[in-house]
Amino acid sequence: MRPFSKLLRLAAAAVFSLLLLVGPVQAQKASAKKGTYPAAEGFDQAGSDPKAIAIADKVMTAMGGYDAWRNTRYLGWSFFGGQYQIWDKYTGDFHWERDTLVANYNLNTKKGEVYSRGQDISATPAGQKVLDRLMPIWINNSYWLVMPFKLKDSGVTLTYKGEGKTMDGAAADVLQMTFKNVGVTPQNRYEVLVNKATNLVEEWAYFPKATDEQPAFRRRWNDYSKHGQLMLAAGRDEATKPSRLDNIAAAQTIPAGVMTSKTPVEKLK
Repeated sequence: MRPFSKLLRLAAAAVFSLLLLVGPVQAQKASAKKGTYPAAEGFDQAGSDPKAIAIADKVMTAMGGYDAWRNTRYLGWSFFGGQYQIWDKYTGDFHWERDTLVANYNLNTKKGEVYSRGQDISATPAGQKVLDRLMPIWINNSYWLVMPFKLKDSGVTLTYKGEGKTMDGAAADVLQMTFKNVGVTPQNRYEVLVNKATNLVEEWAYFPKATDEQPAFRRRWNDYSKHGQLMLAAGRDEATKPSRLDNIAAAQTIPAGVMTSKTPVEKLK
């Protein structure tokens, strides 16, 4: 088993904003004008720019729409090849694996089990270390997959920074995301570039501190394709370094026993 500390080497490169765990029943209670979607409770509506909010609504529509996002139950993906996970958005169940290490965890109860080669190691120091880190792992890894759906999340202040161009020269609107009293690293800042022609996020820049002038990294969001009812991007290339999320899948049903399996499972299609 690889040292677990290596599993979080990319964790600092994401904004750790908690995602809402709700199913279609709750989604039906939300109402909004056509072409918009309701902000999460705690979104900084007063401190955010109306133009930035309008662009966020266009992003949601371009990626499948609010109803499609809320009603999609399971998301599966590999995080840069090293970790594979399946998230049940309705129940908060999270199945995570790397090599022969497997964990089944509930994001609401913060309880779960850890297995190494099929053997329960939950009560061991190594197992407890995994359990303690599963919430940050989920926050980090899921944000890299679905950040464009979270532009109006709890704690977010969304600012319009003007027009710009992506690394590939496409005309874009630049949004800034800052955070108030939310997640593990609220001091982060992001710039999100939205293609003016497609309304899809095509680039983001990460600033460890909101006051930083230069980003720690700038990455593309590209290689979009339809997964279930959602448009999701696999490409996360840096300027000269290819990188991607693989095995992306969205599903309403999965085989029985997947979320409680003690060993690595077949990846969702």
